[in-house]
Amino acid sequence: MQQISDSIQLKLKTLPEKPGVYQYFDKDGTIIYVGKAKNLKKRVTSYFSKNHEQAKTYLLVKRIVDILYIVVDTETDALLLENNLIKKYQPKYNIQLKDDKTYPWICIKNEAFPRVFSTRLLVKDGSRYFGPYASGRVMHTLLDLFRELFPLRTCSLDLAANKIEQGNYKVCLEYHIGKCLGPCEKKQSIQDYNLYIAEIEGILKGNIASVIQDLKKRMFAFAENFEFEAAQDIKTRIELLERYQAKSTIVSPTIHQVDVVTMVEDNDTVFVNYLVVNSGAIIHGITVEVKRKLDETQNDILTFVLPELRERFQSTAKEILVENPLDWEMEDLRFFAPQRGDKKALIDLSLRNAKFYRLEKMKQEKIKDPERHTNRILETMMKDLRLKELPQHIECFDNSNIQGTNPVSACVVFKDAKPSKKDYRHFNVQTVEGPDDFATMREAVYRRYRRLLEEEQPLPQLIIIDGGKGQLGAALESLEKLNLRGKIAIIGIAKRLEELFYPGDSLPLYLDKRSETLKVIQHLRNEAHRFGITHHRNRRSKSALSNELEAIPGIGEKTVQDLIKAFKSVKRVKEQSEENLAAIVGKAKAKIIIEFLQKD
Repeated sequence: MQQISDSIQLKLKTLPEKPGVYQYFDKDGTIIYVGKAKNLKKRVTSYFSKNHEQAKTYLLVKRIVDILYIVVDTETDALLLENNLIKKYQPKYNIQLKDDKTYPWICIKNEAFPRVFSTRLLVKDGSRYFGPYASGRVMHTLLDLFRELFPLRTCSLDLAANKIEQGNYKVCLEYHIGKCLGPCEKKQSIQDYNLYIAEIEGILKGNIASVIQDLKKRMFAFAENFEFEAAQDIKTRIELLERYQAKSTIVSPTIHQVDVVTMVEDNDTVFVNYLVVNSGAIIHGITVEVKRKLDETQNDILTFVLPELRERFQSTAKEILVENPLDWEMEDLRFFAPQRGDKKALIDLSLRNAKFYRLEKMKQEKIKDPERHTNRILETMMKDLRLKELPQHIECFDNSNIQGTNPVSACVVFKDAKPSKKDYRHFNVQTVEGPDDFATMREAVYRRYRRLLEEEQPLPQLIIIDGGKGQLGAALESLEKLNLRGKIAIIGIAKRLEELFYPGDSLPLYLDKRSETLKVIQHLRNEAHRFGITHHRNRRSKSALSNELEAIPGIGEKTVQDLIKAFKSVKRVKEQSEENLAAIVGKAKAKIIIEFLQKD
């Protein structure tokens, strides 16, 4: 544990057991970390009262020279204050929300006869912004819908009342083709125009059903007053809206207004998917990246990201759906982790989006920066398998025999998580009689690493044994003989349940079936199996050929080898003339072979 200064120790003793926000300062007086706590004393003291496995946390604590805190009334207040302070000071050790691009918004301009358009620039001039839209296609679909539904102006004229009164404006082509009702020449009142804007706002907020209901009331009112042309115009707009609504991602009419948040982890990066559901339909969806700085939990990340996303999307939902129960309370919000039904389906949908986004990022990374992609996989393996160094060089062993015949062992080599086929090796077992998998593994491992040591070749960082505890134990015996035990990490993989066994640990490790680490291990295991089976099959074929020819009286093993080498198969030996055979094995043996084959 690190040395704690007297001033820090004094502060730790006097911290209140209240909710609040704490700030850590370095020797230059710079805020390096901001955190929230239900109990300030317990949370802050925990940083200084235990050993930190993660180097980043260790370095943070080492740099702290002063602590300030702010006590608040509720956990929600602590959450919001933390969020504001992080935005303001951007502390070095706080997690960050990463956007790799600026998403577009739909803007309703703060002006007389407001324009509605897309923008990536948010200007604080009183205009209203809706979004952001992760999919430009969705945004443009909405804008196209508005142009069909509402005759809005597209010009940038200043349509203040006094400017219109001066009579300097003339209607343009948009008016003549019915796309604008000519407010520049007082042909449309601002009250009528603002009705369109109110309907657009309702649609953008996801309240399509209520907008349709209001339109129907107006349609019936026009019809009762025999204004059939106006009623027909509204009916057309209702049909367009219903058609758009049918294309929306409908979840369930019973789910009125909820937010959905799920997370997928990839080392220090967490992909957070956020969905906004209103009136039974998903109206917004986005996946963002969060970079871990310390050992933040999913709770820490969620409580950091959620207020930011809710503010960005102007969500007013009171219920938040999460994958796992959240150990944090927020005023007027209910967190719910559904286990079944439509809400569970929403969680699954959100998780799928987060995973697809992660997969897309991985593919892009692999194309743009293959070295970084490889390092990320190796770092994942090191973390998952609890290794002390990156497994840049991995070797995997597998045995192959059928009823004890021609036992062989295969060793495949992966470098930087990819096969290095020129380094593959097979071992024809020399010291084992019968089908003894353990003895075969013992011999192969011993021969492999004895040779590497003799030739002063680099050793792998990881050895994988295809088999359970028995095969792993046999391999360990060989490493012990070579004084390599403990110097190379070694694990066994059992096929049935993909269990990973470690030396001296009776309990296996189970990796997520979709994890990259398990996929690399499976690839190694499959390659070793394929390579071993291929070599074993070749040996059995040659053995079968040899046995058939060796059955000829007077023909020995050396003669058979010469024949197979020359003609490749028994069939081709049988097709040869006596002269051709004599050229390889001599006249006497050629005559014996021909007479035997003719008799056969």
